[in-house]
Parts: sequence; C-alpha cells; structure tokens
Amino acid sequence: MRFLPFGSLMLPTLSALLCLAAGPALADPAVPAFYQSLPSLNAEGKLGEVVKTEAVPTSIPGAEAWRIAYVSSDVQERKTITTALVVVPTTPAPEGGRPIAAWAHGTTGTAQSCGPSQLLDPAQPLNQYFLVGGNSWTDYGLPAVNELIKEGYVVVATDYQGLGGGGRHQYAVAATNGRDVINSVRAAASMAEAKAGRKALVYGWSQGGGATLAAAGLTDYIAQQGTAADGISFVGFVALAPDDVGAMAPASTFDEPTAQKLMAGLAESFGANVFNFTHFSMFAWGTSAAFNLPLEDLFTAEGARALDTILLNKCMHTAADTVQFAYGADYKTLLKTPMTNAQAWANAFVKGSVSADKPVAPVIIYWGTKDTVVPPVMGEIYRAQKCKLGANVTRVQLAGEQTHFSTPGAAEPLYLPWIKDRFAGKPLPDGCAGG
Repeated sequence: MRFLPFGSLMLPTLSALLCLAAGPALADPAVPAFYQSLPSLNAEGKLGEVVKTEAVPTSIPGAEAWRIAYVSSDVQERKTITTALVVVPTTPAPEGGRPIAAWAHGTTGTAQSCGPSQLLDPAQPLNQYFLVGGNSWTDYGLPAVNELIKEGYVVVATDYQGLGGGGRHQYAVAATNGRDVINSVRAAASMAEAKAGRKALVYGWSQGGGATLAAAGLTDYIAQQGTAADGISFVGFVALAPDDVGAMAPASTFDEPTAQKLMAGLAESFGANVFNFTHFSMFAWGTSAAFNLPLEDLFTAEGARALDTILLNKCMHTAADTVQFAYGADYKTLLKTPMTNAQAWANAFVKGSVSADKPVAPVIIYWGTKDTVVPPVMGEIYRAQKCKLGANVTRVQLAGEQTHFSTPGAAEPLYLPWIKDRFAGKPLPDGCAGG
C-alpha cells in the first residue's frame, strides 16, 4: 500500500479556495454585533431551531433576506450554535410551501469572523476572492441566487459551526459541515417568513462540495424526529469540485505503522510552501476540535501554541501571511518529528469525511480537467463506491479547460435545469449506467 499519493491528494483538497500567490491580505474585520453574543447562547434546543434573526438588505430583485443563528450538531453529536443567511422570494408561496435550496460554501478560514453571512451585503451572487471581480478578503454570496429566487425557491446558506456562532470551526470535517447543511434546511423550513415546504436540495463547492456529499449519506440524521422541521425530503445533491478524503482511504482501519507512513506523507506533501502548510494546519486544527486530539501530536509545543492563536483569530489569507511573516522559510520547524498518536489522527481524518453509506437522493458532480486544487479522481472514486450500493451518481466533465475556481460559473447553466427537474419530480437517467 502506498501512502504518499493519499497525502498528495489530500493536499489540494484542503487548499480548496486558496490562491497560492504571495502578497499581503486585507485585515479580517471584527465580528459584527449580531454574532457577538452567540458563543454564550445555550445550544440545547431542537436541531434546526432558530434562536436569533436579523433582517439584512439585499439587491436581489423580488427577495428579502435574514441572518439567522440556529441549533446544529457536530460529528460527535455535540450541539452547536451555527449561523446562516436565508433569502426568500417576495412573491406568493405555492400551496405546500416553497422548495429549499441549501448552499454549502468553500474555504474561508477558521475564526469566528470568517462566516460569509457576516459581509456587509451578503445576499448576492457568488463573489470569488480570486477572480477579477472579487471585492473582499474572502469568497461570499450564493451562486445562481437570482435565478433560484425567480423559480420561487428559498435559498439558505450555512456558515458552518465556528464561523459565526463561536467555538472552533471543524474545517474540512465534512461529517460536521454536512450536518450544518441539513440543519440549515430545517431552520429555513421552520421560519414563518420563508413559507417553505419540506422539499430540499443541496448544492456546494469545494469544502462545501464535500459537505454536500457528506449530507447526502447522513440517512439516519436526516430521518431524525423531534427537530425544528421533521420530514424534510431531499431530492438531490449538486457537488461542484467536491473533496472526499474518505474515498482515498484504505478499506480497513489504520494500524500504527501504516498511519505513521500516512502522516509522514502528509507532512512531506504539505511542506511544499507556507500556504499549503497553513491548510494542513487548518485541517489538523479542525480535526483536533472534532475529535479532541492534541495539536502537540503533530506540531512542536511552539508550533501548537502559535497555530492555535493564529487560527482562532484569523481567516485564511491573513493566517497564511502571519505564518510566513513570523517564520519565513523556517515554518517546517513547527512540525513535530516524528509525529505521535498517528493511528488516532488517520482514523479521525477518515471518520470526519464523507459517509460510506448510500446517498438518500441522486447526486451529480461537476468537475474540470484543469482542477489542480481538488483532484477529480476523488469524485470518480466516490461515484464508483456509491454506484456499487445502488445509488444514482452522475459525473459531468465541464467543457473546455475549467479550473477549480471557474467550476461554479461553468457549471451553473447545467445544474439549474437539473435542480428544477428534481423539484418537479421528473424521471432521471441512471448516472451509474455505462461504467
């Protein structure tokens, strides 16, 4: 068994929304007033229960919007307070309520101030940091939101736990991020202002693509009773350049020697530059929060202290800049050699990834041939695994030479009719046919 390829494949996954280009980043803003009291709120309510709302302005025609805080839970089923943005049409709702489209965003960072809903004008189409039109220190907004509102859908976009509601963000722990997506749907369905029904669909990109695949496999979690909105029926899942660490794992659990090889491969892969190293640090930090593993297993005492402080307070680009400024070419000295407790860490990486279970509804994956951030092979292996379980999973290669960052725009005209057909209940060809 070879381990370095697994590590190499994980590297791009965790750099999902990062530009590997040097230069100073804008300072992260302070947490807005709406979010400041959330860490002190009790999270013992029903899953999806809305505990706070705030109307926000939006330029989307025929729409109104709210920031919300709601109850969710993580991979260990610990309750959390999570935040989201909800956008609702102003036109009359149909009989049975409006369908819900849930957006799962990509990498923004790990600090409480990194949630996309915190932007001054968050309810607008996707605005990407890397593209020429990017106008912020981070990605924010909701792809195709204008078109979805015109169709009469409620659109909800979770920030994920830790990116607004307090606590440590479990970055790239798809099993947690997927739960946040499911509970954001419950939250939107419970809001009187939304006039939503019980049909829902998830679409997500990169880190959010992984959250989308994770949500699709959480059958028992979706079926739970006693939530803020029971009986949600998910009709489909749209994953744009999704990551799936679990798909690359060996069939059996790790023993200590094989886990040591994996961790050594990861350290080598992520040591190429300070930006990749920061992503590795974020993934370790998020996994540490999810599974109560000490950072000192992977980093020196100084490294664990410094990275904990940086990632608790800064979003992605400023975090990478800080590591580079503080340590320069010596950032690798923050790694512990050899790493300890490798078996627990390797198993945690897999447990926090996408479920091995059959998706509850059809899944479609869009990918580009020039994606060097998340390897398309992850989606290919995911499809093969789920098709063996009897799922309906389709992979669509985008025309031209699409990169990770051009994938949302290139896929939009393709997934919009797919979404409309799923809500309409139209028959769908078998995406697993033909190998």
